[in-house]
Amino acid sequence: MTLVTRTRARAVETLTLDSPASRNALSAALVAELSAALADAGEDGEVRAVVLTHTGNTFSAGADLKDPPRPEALVALLRQIVDLPKPVVGRVTGHVRAGGLGLLAACDIAAASTQATFAFTEVRIGVAPAVISLPLLPRADPRALSRWYLTGERFDAAAATATGLLSAYADDVDTALAPILDGLRACAPEALAETKRLLTARVLEAFDRDAAHLTALSARLFSSPQAREGMTAFLERRDPAWVV
Repeated sequence: MTLVTRTRARAVETLTLDSPASRNALSAALVAELSAALADAGEDGEVRAVVLTHTGNTFSAGADLKDPPRPEALVALLRQIVDLPKPVVGRVTGHVRAGGLGLLAACDIAAASTQATFAFTEVRIGVAPAVISLPLLPRADPRALSRWYLTGERFDAAAATATGLLSAYADDVDTALAPILDGLRACAPEALAETKRLLTARVLEAFDRDAAHLTALSARLFSSPQAREGMTAFLERRDPAWVV
């Protein structure tokens, strides 16, 4: 079963997360398939930019609790998006949770519809947004991010834009994206690649400095008794034991 579909229009390659039954959760298989699609787009001289989007009502629900990717694989995927020599544009029309926000933060530009919602739900299942912090912390507003990280609250597209997670939002996300994509089509490919390199230098420094530590932290937390209780409670649709 194909988990990531590919289409192309006027030099823009669209990669669509296409596992709506799992809310596009980041399984080991989906991560591997998305990585392969990105590699192909990055090497294709006919591709000017990549759009990352989704089917169903959820961009991504985060890590697949039944088939999670290795933390190292998720780190590699996020870095691949940041380091791709083509601009990557996130397109969201639904919900984004946990690891899905890491994908969005790794994109160079991101836009959402006003129907989109966002939440860092890790703290509510006993873990932390460790690996996804690699692209998030260098790009987001620290004060705003503190609230969303620490509470796990749901927030809307306006708050996501103010936090630095989105570049734009509109009732119709494609209306917001049309001038952006046309702008990318008007740019010289080598100039785009070098300009992206300027913009991502600090993010890649964070990967080089912190990836090993945050990968180890993620693995430790996911194997903890608290995480087991949190994930069990989530799957059983009940509050975990620590809720007061």
